[in-house]
Amino acid sequence: MFIPIGDDNSKRVSFPFVTFALIASNVVMFYIEMQRGDTFVVKWSVLPLDYTSGFPPIQTLITAMFMHAGWAHLLGNMLYLFVFGDNVEDRLGHFRYLVFYLLCGMIAFLAQIIAYPSSNIPNLGASGAISGVLAAYLILYPKNKVRVLMGFFIVNVSAWFVLGLWIVTQLVSGSVDVFNRASNATGGIAYMAHIGGFASGALLVFLLRHNVREARLDDTS
Repeated sequence: MFIPIGDDNSKRVSFPFVTFALIASNVVMFYIEMQRGDTFVVKWSVLPLDYTSGFPPIQTLITAMFMHAGWAHLLGNMLYLFVFGDNVEDRLGHFRYLVFYLLCGMIAFLAQIIAYPSSNIPNLGASGAISGVLAAYLILYPKNKVRVLMGFFIVNVSAWFVLGLWIVTQLVSGSVDVFNRASNATGGIAYMAHIGGFASGALLVFLLRHNVREARLDDTS
């Protein structure tokens, strides 16, 4: 098992205001969750059944993106956003990056709704949006070096290896999750949201990019 803890920021030229603001917003929302309890969580998270059985509270596609199921969920997501978000923000520009992030998060929830339309389990977390960020990073900086913690050692590996392995894991786990739920088993990770967020990020990065082609050429030099 490895944990990304940093990357090469030598090509970054702007300060990642939006990334830090997103991290702060997630932390504040988690504090509010802890104060308000389960009723608040259910009200502002995405319940697929709400979206397939009537008039859905579409605002939850946004609010659920800033909520988390626990400290481990929050810290894991924020670590990935901190490591990979700044360079993507730098390439897309602050406003486009924010739009990109929110769109990936919403599409991720919609993917989960499509996969499990009758589920009444609350879906929440920034994982879908961050999956989109990971896809953008993989496309823009495939050969960037990422520092990962492996046991007691820190090693540098290529972004394509770290993120490629991550999406393969999501695809395999998502397939198993679909089978298990079809067999009335339950799982706690929204793999289809991760896959939907990653796919949308791969597409949207080409629509909202700043000189993506030049970035790819720089990375292959």
